[in-house]
Amino acid sequence: MMDLASSRATILALFVATAGLVGTASEGEAQPATQSTVASDPDVLGAERLFSAWLEGQIAYKGLPGVAVGVVSDQDLVWSKGFGYADLSAKRSMTPATLFRMASHSKLFTATAIMQLREQGKIRLDDPVAKHLPWFRLRTAGDDDGEVTVDELLTHSSGLPREAGDHWTTNHFPSGDDIRKLMADRPGAFPPATGWKYSNLAYTVAGKVVEAVSGERWADYVQRHIFQPLGMTASSVDKNVPELTVPYGRRMPDGTREVLPFIDARGMASATGISSNVEDMARFVSAQFRRGPMAGRQILSTSSLREMHRVRSVEENWTSGTAVGFAVSRIKDRTYVGHGGGYLGNTTNTLIQLDDKVGVIVLTNTNDSDPSGIARQLMSTVGAAVAKASAPKPVTVAWDPAWARYAGLYRGRWGDQQVVLLNERLVLIVPTAQNLDNPVTLEPLGDGRFRYVAPTGGGEVGEVVRFAEENGRVTRLILGDGYFMRVEP
Repeated sequence: MMDLASSRATILALFVATAGLVGTASEGEAQPATQSTVASDPDVLGAERLFSAWLEGQIAYKGLPGVAVGVVSDQDLVWSKGFGYADLSAKRSMTPATLFRMASHSKLFTATAIMQLREQGKIRLDDPVAKHLPWFRLRTAGDDDGEVTVDELLTHSSGLPREAGDHWTTNHFPSGDDIRKLMADRPGAFPPATGWKYSNLAYTVAGKVVEAVSGERWADYVQRHIFQPLGMTASSVDKNVPELTVPYGRRMPDGTREVLPFIDARGMASATGISSNVEDMARFVSAQFRRGPMAGRQILSTSSLREMHRVRSVEENWTSGTAVGFAVSRIKDRTYVGHGGGYLGNTTNTLIQLDDKVGVIVLTNTNDSDPSGIARQLMSTVGAAVAKASAPKPVTVAWDPAWARYAGLYRGRWGDQQVVLLNERLVLIVPTAQNLDNPVTLEPLGDGRFRYVAPTGGGEVGEVVRFAEENGRVTRLILGDGYFMRVEP
């Protein structure tokens, strides 16, 4: 989306801020708060009490068995708590260490695996799937649709059917051999790259791509290259271990809930087979905030993480969409990445705000608990308080009264710009513009230099703005690489 400032016929409102504006990292931005100060912040503690009171009410009135939650600030799990029970009959309390079937969160690990192999030069996102899986011969929706690519698998734009069969009804998931045999008879629902269509089958195939390229079983690859580097020691793939919560079905009209069996995802593990807990998922969330080359617990480089988080498609209402592996949500003018998961008796949700470096994790042991709604409440209460407490302290640049000399009219081929002096700030407008609807901040950097900061990416966003002077007179307004000449009264 282009900022209106990219057109010289559009209003620019740039505010030269007074003391209290945030500087850039290069100008000496302060470090964020430590884990101990965030966790003990009074607003954070209050938000925890507020959220806990609300969630306890949800559990009581809806008869939910249990919920485990966590809040991550950058590299730290600053708050985690279990509510209710992991096992109602045994009165086993829910804790942050309780294991859950993470279901479709597994897709995040499959996408991460492919991005790792991409960094190693073993695969490209635009590779046809058939390059790595010769048996992949999908009957596409049209005669000239072209081949399905790896990227289309990861972004739910392949057009593949949602499922590989009736496994959600029969509880019998297909094996890897079953997947290979059924592909020839699975027609595409619509042509590749024409729309968003969620597909467990697509991520099942993506897991087979990981195996073909790496030479390792998908479960072994994830264990060796993701779980182990991140210290996710409790996480596993399709293992029925004692630490798992009891899975409960939805609440029936008589108030009962069925105790559901453990179901092996078998050949579809790369779409839905991982088990984990709040503590381990916090480590995965923290990995999304790291920067640097891929090595050790930096499971992906900065550039690969950015590629994974980048929005690739959106729904028509522009409130949700997809990235590489991640789901993307737009909530109250803020963008979040994350994922949800639904398995027999377990539903889960993770929500991450990348700019604030805050993530929330919600794991539940039933199918009617609305973990997405719980995650939004957790983010808007504890998450918001954590973001505020962990935000770097702003670097201030005091207003210099000498900047008043920059006020005046400036002219260029694209039109005029006028600098108006307000109360210890300058506003830059286009005199012929229709309105002042889109103000853009010009942050002072000192020495007569300013940073052009806008809510969107048009104009000279992020560049240095300055004024040229000759013989004590201001002669030019320089915006990025262009300039406007001062018009004398």
